Amino acid sequence: MSGLRSVKAVVKMLPAVSVPPETEVGWFRVGAQPKFVGGTEGMRMMERTQIRRHGLRLILSGAVLGLVSWGIYCTVADAWSELDGKPIPWRLDPAWLSASALFYVLGTLPMVLFWYRALHALECRPRFFETLRAYCVGSLGKYVPGKALVVLLRARLLYSNRAGGTATTVSIFLEVLTMMAVGAFLALFMFVFWLDDHLKNYPFLLPLTIGMLVIAGLPTWPAIFKKIVLRLGTARLDADIEKRLSGIQFSLMGYGWMLMTFGWICLAGSLWSVVCGIGLERDIGGDALPYCLAAITMAVVAGFVSLIPGGAGVREYLITVILGHFYFSEILEIPFATATALVVAVILRLIWLGVEFGLALTLFLIGHFYRRSQRAR
Repeated sequence: MSGLRSVKAVVKMLPAVSVPPETEVGWFRVGAQPKFVGGTEGMRMMERTQIRRHGLRLILSGAVLGLVSWGIYCTVADAWSELDGKPIPWRLDPAWLSASALFYVLGTLPMVLFWYRALHALECRPRFFETLRAYCVGSLGKYVPGKALVVLLRARLLYSNRAGGTATTVSIFLEVLTMMAVGAFLALFMFVFWLDDHLKNYPFLLPLTIGMLVIAGLPTWPAIFKKIVLRLGTARLDADIEKRLSGIQFSLMGYGWMLMTFGWICLAGSLWSVVCGIGLERDIGGDALPYCLAAITMAVVAGFVSLIPGGAGVREYLITVILGHFYFSEILEIPFATATALVVAVILRLIWLGVEFGLALTLFLIGHFYRRSQRAR
């Protein structure tokens, strides 16, 4: 829900939309003389409230950063102690690493398809290529603190007379929250039905997963989502937004959950391919997939919730815990379990980064030269 509060802030950076006269916007009334509801005292109270909120955000961010830093330190220390001058036991297989990249591309497509469907449900009419380009280019924004750049890039790239800024921004939040809700649900499902025996040493994982499911999933319930969007004052930016929101139905969300589930399975396949790609293809089989699915869903969703750019450190820590401690150590009983899982997490990060930058650059250039050729005609 906290992510949806930035809808208004992002939309303000898009081209302006006309509003009817005498429309109330915050303390002001558009078309009339500015009027402060609470006067000077109201302003002071508002400033104090904003200072308290900013302080609370700093405390929470510091706590999250501290916990992540401690987890990373412990993970790296364990991995280093396992190696301790021993020869490196891994060998890279380009074929499996290429398969990991391909799985990541396949996992991205269902996310784009749902966003495209959500845009049309909100009466926006972008072309599929435009949606794909905006999605891939905008994904690079998650490596910037706050992640608001994801929304801004995608909304800017899609903005046209066929896709208004407000409806596009709303659709971006719907897609992201749905992706995270499905990921949290799949992680919870894996923990309850497959990995429950491993949780005794990491009791925080189950409540963390449930909390992430509530945070991401509850706002995507159609009635709740519509209420939140309207409460944010989007009707002042788009007079037709209430009518557009009627397209957010359970049928759309069911379609999104099916697509997102397939996408997450592909992302788990990307992680599984990296494990095979470091020389463990003879040691693992289909029994590794639940661990890979739990690891990748927890890692990505927790990284998103943490608001740390790209989930840096959060992803690596959770992949190391679930894949390294649960699977490599307790199931396969291989040496260097923690170090191996950390290597897998780092290689996966590099592969995904390469795919994201490659797709973004390719699609951006294609769109750029296509527009130039159209103008030349």
